[in-house]
Amino acid sequence: MLRTAPPTPRSKTADKMLEAAAELLGTGGVDAVSTRAVAAAAGVQPPTIYRQFGDKEGLLDAVVGHVLSKYLQDKRRAVVTDDPVQDLRESWDLHVDFGLTHPDCYVLAYVQSRPGKMPSPARETLDLLQQMIARIGDRGLLRMSVKRATELMHAAAVGYVVSQLRVPPGERDPQLSKIAWHNAIAGIITDQGAQRSMPSDLPERAVALREALRGNADDALTPAERTLMAEWLDRLADRTNT
Repeated sequence: MLRTAPPTPRSKTADKMLEAAAELLGTGGVDAVSTRAVAAAAGVQPPTIYRQFGDKEGLLDAVVGHVLSKYLQDKRRAVVTDDPVQDLRESWDLHVDFGLTHPDCYVLAYVQSRPGKMPSPARETLDLLQQMIARIGDRGLLRMSVKRATELMHAAAVGYVVSQLRVPPGERDPQLSKIAWHNAIAGIITDQGAQRSMPSDLPERAVALREALRGNADDALTPAERTLMAEWLDRLADRTNT
């Protein structure tokens, strides 16, 4: 049985610096992750950071990978079922949850990357996404190439998360992620797949009835009943399937 060597003091020091940098990133944003602040939080001298990571850009790349590592583990360990569309939906929820929970790391990984370059952990998440979409393609449910579908789904997910990061948490619409998902998946899969993944036509019917009642001035309903009916129909119109 092979025995792994214990971590060297240097590796322990690197982990300590990354933990300190991740804490500063999570509480104070990118501006808080200065070499001086990380050194103080980790209990090392600033030159130690330069020797380990090169410069602040290298430090930020390393801390992004450090924070993304748990997300990657969850992606790799995700249960694969016989329904690749639902598996992709689970992956979407995981991606959104990570982005809203770790906003500064998310922006560094997916938004502020240098043009034409993405941090390797973020690139791995994109590779995992492509593998999941390829499974949908194997079922004959894609309306485009796997590459294009991957890029479209990734753009939809990143766009949704970034748009929500601009909204105070207490003001976010909890149903909007479901709506964004349904629109994104409908764009890449065939009608056969859409029938399995899109919501029923109940919202459309509720909207139609709501508008019909709005223009109908007969006495079938009292004003109070009309108001209550409108509230119910609006609620059904905004309903999305999980």
